[in-house]
Amino acid sequence: MSSNLKPTLAGYPDLVRGSFYRLAIVGAGTLKGKEVADVLQERNFPSSDVKLLDDEDALGRLESLKDEVTFIQSVRPEQFERIDFTFFAADLESTRKNWQSARRAGSAIVDLSYGLEDEPGAVVRSPWVERQLGLSFAPELQPAPAVVAHPAAVVLSLVLLRAQKAGVIRRAVATVFEPASEHGQKGMDELHEQTVNLLSFQPQPKEVFDTQVAFNLVSRYGEQSVPPLAAIENRILKHYRLIAKDQIPAPALLLMQAPIFHGHLLAMHVELERAIDLAGVSDCLSGDRVKITPEDDAPSNVNAAGQNDILLSILPDSGAKNSFWVWAAWDNLRVAASTAVECAESMAATRPRGKIQ
Repeated sequence: MSSNLKPTLAGYPDLVRGSFYRLAIVGAGTLKGKEVADVLQERNFPSSDVKLLDDEDALGRLESLKDEVTFIQSVRPEQFERIDFTFFAADLESTRKNWQSARRAGSAIVDLSYGLEDEPGAVVRSPWVERQLGLSFAPELQPAPAVVAHPAAVVLSLVLLRAQKAGVIRRAVATVFEPASEHGQKGMDELHEQTVNLLSFQPQPKEVFDTQVAFNLVSRYGEQSVPPLAAIENRILKHYRLIAKDQIPAPALLLMQAPIFHGHLLAMHVELERAIDLAGVSDCLSGDRVKITPEDDAPSNVNAAGQNDILLSILPDSGAKNSFWVWAAWDNLRVAASTAVECAESMAATRPRGKIQ
């Protein structure tokens, strides 16, 4: 397969001619759901209607969408009638409970919750990596559920696939720093409350992480935390293998929970079989979705917030001429939402509007 997936709608003539789709976002009040709504608007996805759905806690909440204010409604089977694309951005239990209703109504499914990653026929996808590999997505009348690849798996795949252009990779060792926002608003709130309570010598809430994460760096959560950090680490490696298509071995990976609210960070050591030139490595890594930053503006979770690109710097290994360090930062919610919308764009190429009979 050799065709490229385009990051805009220009590759889909049916859409350009004016086909408009009806969408639903389940978990519209979540961090991921709000980001999906923003990306849909930024990329001018051809939609005539977007239903905002969520659980009881978010019902009636007002959200801005396409310069209009709309209410979040409850998730019910009838809400999926005549919906062309459903984005599941709530927790995985909500996705598993409701996705079949959407599918029976004829909707294509894009899952940001990972609730369907083990569902038979579901496909873990990253259009960014597909383009890097030169793969084309074959549209189907009723496509299988698309599970959005974990943002860390996307970045690791993209960086290592490009790094191998500089030479054969002997070994890669990566540490990924996880933000609280990967656990949604509850994770953000718990980190905030822990920080405030520690400064005021009050007991710390631990319902999400079951351990202290404020002013701390941990490689494991408490026993009561769901999911455990080790399970997220395994998901990243699993998704990496699925989207990288055995083109390059997986790196040795350590996932750390960082005391930060938003944005992933990556420190990775890459060893090649021969001596390298850092300028040449930089040329290999730069390109679509990767921005090489200058030395005086190193990547951070702060300057990556809201960015569509992965911010990346390359550092020499003073002990080995055939090795280098990668320091990268990216907006975890933006990468997930962009991946989800691009999955829908590729499926929309041959998607009829309304329920498939």
